[in-house]
Amino acid sequence: MIEKIKELIAEAESFKAQSKEEVEAFRIKYLGKKGVLNEYFAEFKNVANEHKKEFGQVINQLKITAQEKVNTLKEELDNTDETLGVYGDLSRPGEPVSIGARHPISLVKNQIIDIFSQIGFNVSEGPEIEDDWHNFTALNLPEYHPARDMQDTFFIQTNPDILLRTHTSSVQVRYMENNPPPIRTISPGRVYRNEAISARSHCFFHQVEGLYIDKEVSFADLKQTLQYFTTELFGKSKIRLRPSYFPFTEPSAEIDVYWGLETETDYKITKGTGWLEIGGCGMVDPNVLTNCGIDANEYSRFCFWGRCRSYRHVITPNK
Repeated sequence: MIEKIKELIAEAESFKAQSKEEVEAFRIKYLGKKGVLNEYFAEFKNVANEHKKEFGQVINQLKITAQEKVNTLKEELDNTDETLGVYGDLSRPGEPVSIGARHPISLVKNQIIDIFSQIGFNVSEGPEIEDDWHNFTALNLPEYHPARDMQDTFFIQTNPDILLRTHTSSVQVRYMENNPPPIRTISPGRVYRNEAISARSHCFFHQVEGLYIDKEVSFADLKQTLQYFTTELFGKSKIRLRPSYFPFTEPSAEIDVYWGLETETDYKITKGTGWLEIGGCGMVDPNVLTNCGIDANEYSRFCFWGRCRSYRHVITPNK
């Protein structure tokens, strides 16, 4: 019988549990009213006198071992529950690390590039620090021309001929100087104007300009291109062109898309008119082509542009 108790001691020492229910079952088996300890205590009176001392020692050892095992397992499981409460299941797979998301302006710019690429426009880029010729003079804005006042400019103090570009038209000038017609390109990028910062605008913003030069290009081609663009980007096919003035185009127009008045937001962004201005356009002035080394008598051309003054007012595309 003593050997049997020693086997139970070894079994108790090696016992492991994954839940409090298993610990409780172990406690009942060894320490409960009907457990093995009580059974052996009841047998104590039947043990021979010469074996009582050894029998009593192994029973007490079994009791101590079982009680310590119950206490140890309960403490371990309590600590595990506390950890899970704070950190969750530590055995589950880790969450993938997010690498961030693209800025709303980048998303819209990329979609605009994709739309125009479908009709043969490539992307041209140029420096943000520009000289007077490419930013103003080549675009039919010679020195002291009053139209220069339309754009408040950041000039570099050490050199008044160097400035932060006020539009991406300077990119188109550089492109025309280095590429013969036909030309079909768009120029997205950041531009700078020395204007007051408000909730709706900033002193630097983003602009996308398009240029098309070929033989027999008409104003109707310009309108059809804009019609395609607004339908693809906004899902709005109704546009209007309002006469306007720009020194580098003649004739010139403002581009409006009919946004509608279905929601309160529609009223806010269109100021209650239902029409939303998205940019300007026109037929490129012959002087601009001449300044860039292109024969204005042989080639006709149009251009268009739009801008986003604040990322908080990016208009969500329809798609």
